[in-house]
Amino acid sequence: MKNIVRSAVAAAVLLATPVQAAEKLTVLMDWFTNPDHAPVITAMTKGFFAAEGLDVELIEPADPAMPPKLVAAGQGDIAISYQPTLHAQIEEGLPLKWIGTLVETPLNSLIVLEDGPIKEIVDLKGKKVGFSVSGFEDAMLGQMLKSVGLNFDDVELINVNFALSPALLSGQVDAVIGAYRNFELTQLEIEGKKGKAFYPEENGVPIFDELIYVVHKDKTDDPRYAKFLAAVEAATIYLTNHPDEAWEAFIEAYPNLDDELNRRAWADTLPRFAKRPASLDEGRYERFAEFMAANGLIEKVVPVADYAQEIR
Repeated sequence: MKNIVRSAVAAAVLLATPVQAAEKLTVLMDWFTNPDHAPVITAMTKGFFAAEGLDVELIEPADPAMPPKLVAAGQGDIAISYQPTLHAQIEEGLPLKWIGTLVETPLNSLIVLEDGPIKEIVDLKGKKVGFSVSGFEDAMLGQMLKSVGLNFDDVELINVNFALSPALLSGQVDAVIGAYRNFELTQLEIEGKKGKAFYPEENGVPIFDELIYVVHKDKTDDPRYAKFLAAVEAATIYLTNHPDEAWEAFIEAYPNLDDELNRRAWADTLPRFAKRPASLDEGRYERFAEFMAANGLIEKVVPVADYAQEIR
């Protein structure tokens, strides 16, 4: 009887104690899930979001161009996007703000075959360069060419429709711009060819953040965002200290990604994640905005405070 009473009392206490429900948060990805998103995935698989009281839903886009636009329209909380895209969308009038950084160095690069005719960027004169997206990639290539005394008249640009590695391997082009150094280089090697990357930040292009977190500009005071960034920071440190354990959790959640390309990309991307994702480098954003304006990608440089805010 005493045990029954104790059980009844315990049950009554549990019923009377409110359970704190996790706060839901939607994150719209920039692309299908891959090792570039390791800190976010690790925050989910290793419980860092849960520790902050967050129930985070990751949504892969049907159209990679849509996540920031959906957030601007109030149809998502956070979008993973790109620094160059943010500058352009601020120019368009989209109500967005940076609140954090995922990948703090460029991944974009100019890639050639190591045994091909291009040993230095100057060797591109008279050669074919494949690209996927005009605009920023054109400007980046133009600056890299300019750094060695060339211009667009010295090369032939060919749209290869995202088939960067196949175009290079088949000899359709001599180089590709817009290839990711942590994926395409490995993909070429897996296909039996070694590639060589020329990095834009070493050839005249101001350094920029590859992947960032953006939210609606009127919602930066949402307390969930500080919790999100705290969880991502903790996950990034865990990922840095325990990359193998984090990888095992990653492929348990996404078993279809357990292959050589993703395994090597995981290791190659580790040094590039922002260890302090909520910290803003205003000078970096000012310099890159000036680069975009000088190349006609935006008309004017606006104050960083108009489109970026540290969450405290």
